[in-house]
Amino acid sequence: MTRERLYLFDTTLRDGAQTQGVDFSVEDKRQIALALDELGVDYVEGGFPGANPTDTSFFADPPKLSQAKLVAFGMTKKAGRSSSNDPGLASVLDARAQACCLVGKAWDFHVDVALEISRDDNLDAIRESMVAVAQRSREAMFDAEHFFDGFKANPDYALSCLKAALDGGARWVVLCDTNGGKLPHEVSQIVSQVVKSISKDRIGIHTHNDTENAVANTLAAVEAGARQIQGTLNGLGERCGNANLISLIPTLMLKSDLAKRFEIGIEPAKLKRVTQVSRLLDEILNRTPNRHAAYVGASAFAHKGGLHASAVMKDPRTYEHVPPETVGNARKILVSDQAGRSNLLSRLAELGIDVDSKDGRVATLLEHVKEREHLGYAYDGAEASFELLARRALGQIPTYFTVEGFRVSVERRHNALGELITASEAVVKVVVDGEKLMSVGEGNGPVNALDQALRKDLGRYSKWLEDLRLVDFKVRILTAGTEAVTRVMVESADGKGARWSTVGVSPNIVDASFEALLDSITYKLLRDGAPPARG
Repeated sequence: MTRERLYLFDTTLRDGAQTQGVDFSVEDKRQIALALDELGVDYVEGGFPGANPTDTSFFADPPKLSQAKLVAFGMTKKAGRSSSNDPGLASVLDARAQACCLVGKAWDFHVDVALEISRDDNLDAIRESMVAVAQRSREAMFDAEHFFDGFKANPDYALSCLKAALDGGARWVVLCDTNGGKLPHEVSQIVSQVVKSISKDRIGIHTHNDTENAVANTLAAVEAGARQIQGTLNGLGERCGNANLISLIPTLMLKSDLAKRFEIGIEPAKLKRVTQVSRLLDEILNRTPNRHAAYVGASAFAHKGGLHASAVMKDPRTYEHVPPETVGNARKILVSDQAGRSNLLSRLAELGIDVDSKDGRVATLLEHVKEREHLGYAYDGAEASFELLARRALGQIPTYFTVEGFRVSVERRHNALGELITASEAVVKVVVDGEKLMSVGEGNGPVNALDQALRKDLGRYSKWLEDLRLVDFKVRILTAGTEAVTRVMVESADGKGARWSTVGVSPNIVDASFEALLDSITYKLLRDGAPPARG
């Protein structure tokens, strides 16, 4: 059976860049474009040359892509101007790109009210713009803005916009659910109508996620006949985002009913890169990855309940819809107050801890975990702290240093410029190799000051911590009142790309934070093979 080809079009660098709080640099764009090319997507939309200095600079010296075609985005020419006399269109045509995707109106309401031109003039602008792209020997695409709203209002005119683009030489006409308000059954019905007039291999789909249906709408469009898929990494995009290519790619490749009928340009071996690419984007944006993201999240294949874990150990298909390693992820058997012996043994095995199932320390450790979780600890979200807890119970944690005490002060005062500021200072006393050390750290808060002081001088262990950094800090109040118990979760990372989470619990938020910081540093030293203290 011959499979139909689907083409992947990534618009992270253009549509994704419209996300609130996202501001890609030229180097960010270059890095993401190369990662997408290595993954195997067909098109990478680099941005809107001429619209801003960043996109203009990116296209002035674009990255060399080996597989993907670089696409410049722009707008169809303005009515009343020729395509050769439109500065905006000229910037797109002059960009160093293999393809151009031009957006234009496909809803008669917008033509009448927003553009205030005749509907025929709009059709002429679409057609002539596509001709201009084709004359430059670029692959031409028409982005039919608000197509689904336009089709519902006036199907004949919406279709005439697509046909005008095709008459002008467009390779693709892309149906856009611009406000993200359509549901899968609507998308399916409308795309099915479009393919009666236009060949399937000329139709693309671009959906937004305002009803949390962007992926579902995209798949519905594919089923109905669309053959180009537009989306972004991690669903990035304006308002609620776009269709998430990180979810769509493995779905198309691993779900048998789709994989038997369709193929994409990504090699099966490259599918393992989707988790890495997803987290690369988060790293560039300085965001914490979504633990619950489909396929690639840290919790996507995490099992907490004892019965679930036991079943997964016997047959992973019981609770896993695909093998986690196919997408570069990994199974996690979590340990918590809801876990049983099977969870604990499986988790220990994953950590490389070899212990007999009948060892009395296993039952003791399980009870210890449950007792501590009753106090407020949460080990299903703090895997590093759990590993330390388990290895301590089994006598597998060397002593690196001991903390004799710490002190934190917070002072609110006026600085030399007369500005009112709040300054934090921390003093930490430690013993390393029998030597007492005292360090002082300043920070923009007590926890930051403690982190600075603790790592400032740990003797010979300081060099092991040079690339350690805190990337996330969460506080939760577990009980009400002024003497409330506080849980602090700290996420750390290092220069090798590793991330881990640790937890601390105390009625005192600073004490809870210090406990989590200590676990983070100890885990880093243990994982990197630092030698134990002397004497």
